[in-house]
Amino acid sequence: MLELNEKAHQVLKEVNKVILGKEKEIQEVMTAFLANGHVLLEDIPGVGKTTLANAFSAAMTLDCKRVQFTPDVMPSDLTGFSVYRRDQDKFVYQPGSVFCNLLLADEINRTSPKTQSALLEVMEERKVSAEGITRPVPDPFLVIATQNPSGTSGTQFLPDAQIDRFMINMSIGYPDFKSELEIAKTVGKEARVSAVSPVLDAKTLVQMQDDVHNIYIKDEVYNYMLQLVTATRNHQHIQRGASPRATIALVMMSKAAAWLSGREFVIPTDVQTQLPFVMTHRIKLNSAAKMSGISKNEVIQNIVKSVELPYMGAKK
Repeated sequence: MLELNEKAHQVLKEVNKVILGKEKEIQEVMTAFLANGHVLLEDIPGVGKTTLANAFSAAMTLDCKRVQFTPDVMPSDLTGFSVYRRDQDKFVYQPGSVFCNLLLADEINRTSPKTQSALLEVMEERKVSAEGITRPVPDPFLVIATQNPSGTSGTQFLPDAQIDRFMINMSIGYPDFKSELEIAKTVGKEARVSAVSPVLDAKTLVQMQDDVHNIYIKDEVYNYMLQLVTATRNHQHIQRGASPRATIALVMMSKAAAWLSGREFVIPTDVQTQLPFVMTHRIKLNSAAKMSGISKNEVIQNIVKSVELPYMGAKK
């Protein structure tokens, strides 16, 4: 575990060479990858989402593809299609964009619901059913999807059932002044991604994900997680609480956070740190919260304060 953990931190170091001043955000994306989950980024254009995906793929030697979602992108562009080959006198299947290790689905809320559904089905099943044949996508298969802020021209909401498939939701945000100054000084020079050195490969990442599954969680911590999730279903400012899939995501993200911290067990701090990333896109505030100007993050922090911490000492 120690050797793999060191490699994971080396990946973080390499990506931080490219994305400046975003150490916490980069660590969160890596945590999601270790948990074998998909990431939804809600950000304005130009903050480095594509660079982030390219940097991770370079550091982990992953096959990375990018799809710019527009209204005319078809499901077959993602899943693949067959074309007639005269030289072979038969139809030959041409794999779509999802056949890779890391897919950047850019501006996913600008395309049609049918195309969104095709991608999200692959994310869930990790296989493609096309023309009566089922084909697995490469392992690992990870998605970084971006969506423009709600209300932006040409966008439409992702259905709740589909947005629930993303393990976490986060934002990169603007860089701080010092980091953006450094970015400005390197304009015109060699692409920053070219400075990233490969640290591991897809097989090693799968080994890390297997290690994460073996992280231990006490029954008291499991109960603590479930109390946090169920609290979202009874909160006075929440119209719709988190689903059981949120519980699964919270377990996996907490395990991955513990593993990345070099521990073999989960502590309540892991759960508290991951809760906002797991819950933000899974809860819906009611009109009273909106009228009062209460944010989702405020509601989540209120829930954390209301649930008693589990006892972590040894049983008598």
